[in-house]
Amino acid sequence: MTDQSLDLRISPKAAELQASLIDFMNTAVLPAETEYEAYRHAAGPADHSVPPVVDRLKEQARVRGLWNLFLPAESGITQLDYATLAETTGWSIELAPEAINGKAPDSGNMELLHLFGTADQRDRWLSPLLDGSIRSAFAMTEPAVASSDATNVETRIIRDGDEYVITGRKWWTSGAADPRCRVLVVMGKTDPSAATHRQQSMVLVPMDTPGVRVVRDVPVFGHYDQHGHCEVDFDNVRVPVENLLGEEGGGFAAAQARLGPGRIHHCMRALGAAERALAMTIDRAETRIAFGGPLIDQGTVQQGIAESRIAIDQARLLCKHAAATIDACGNKAAAPLVAAAKVSVPRVAGEVIDRAVQVFGGAGVSDDVPLAAMWGWHRAMRIFDGPDEVHQRALARAERARTPLLSLPGRSGDR
Repeated sequence: MTDQSLDLRISPKAAELQASLIDFMNTAVLPAETEYEAYRHAAGPADHSVPPVVDRLKEQARVRGLWNLFLPAESGITQLDYATLAETTGWSIELAPEAINGKAPDSGNMELLHLFGTADQRDRWLSPLLDGSIRSAFAMTEPAVASSDATNVETRIIRDGDEYVITGRKWWTSGAADPRCRVLVVMGKTDPSAATHRQQSMVLVPMDTPGVRVVRDVPVFGHYDQHGHCEVDFDNVRVPVENLLGEEGGGFAAAQARLGPGRIHHCMRALGAAERALAMTIDRAETRIAFGGPLIDQGTVQQGIAESRIAIDQARLLCKHAAATIDACGNKAAAPLVAAAKVSVPRVAGEVIDRAVQVFGGAGVSDDVPLAAMWGWHRAMRIFDGPDEVHQRALARAERARTPLLSLPGRSGDR
């Protein structure tokens, strides 16, 4: 599949950043969670205003040099380097990724603008996104079709003179409810008669464009995020042809370029959440007394802790192998590894968090501890950025095309 001799060690620069990030997490981010949650609780689920603590953390991250680390052109580090940093931010998924300006979908949209944006598009949208002064959203998934197959997308992008006219409905447009969201990256069909993977294009649509309407914010297992996961209607939305991102017919390829590193970032953050859940499990088991002693002395609890450690470490190696392959050989060569990670890691995170919930008992399913929200998000991760079945299909195809290391003596069943 790939070169097995890849070096999985991070660079000295990344090691310094990791040390700074760990200190930032311990001294600033994790202590700020109580203030963040109190603000969100008081504001209510329908409110999408930004808790003030977010901007304070962003300023601290800038001072520490922990800013735009996800983009090699900005940070000077590799995807493998960033994988370790992304895992650390996964300990506080609501706060840490945004604090360092690496929160999805902005990070993926910035990658798109960096790769395919014109000079004007980069000036107008990429610069303020890199500065953290605005946010963005990515509109691809649709409620009426199975969007796991991107060729099903029905939203139309029709050229009319010097404008594109966009008509369709999207959902799970993460970030669209945030008051700082200024631009949508919209994927739709510009030429339904073209070859299957050349029908789609991407256009940049400012949020205040007439015809753009946020229909509702969609909860994830009953939880409403501050930035929202929105259903958005596009009713004869007109934008200049200069808002085309990349080339006509290049939308599918651009989406793959965006999703490759992004999936690894998601996976590494999920491992950070799993590490937090495991640490919480041990802490709870050591201090909770039942049946004459601490839970940590129960064999079943010890077995669960061991299984969690094994699974996390295995998944981390898979992710780092994928990230190193992206660095060395590009997204296409790494695609099977990324697919494997995208299937494996959310499962691992879900299982580790589920074991933590079991040890916490009733508290584990409440909002008194973050486990319920963590479980919901990482269960949803098995669907977003492509459901398990899509990645399994891609991985099986890659395996069929792969030449075995050694020759087989005969077909199975031959005697």
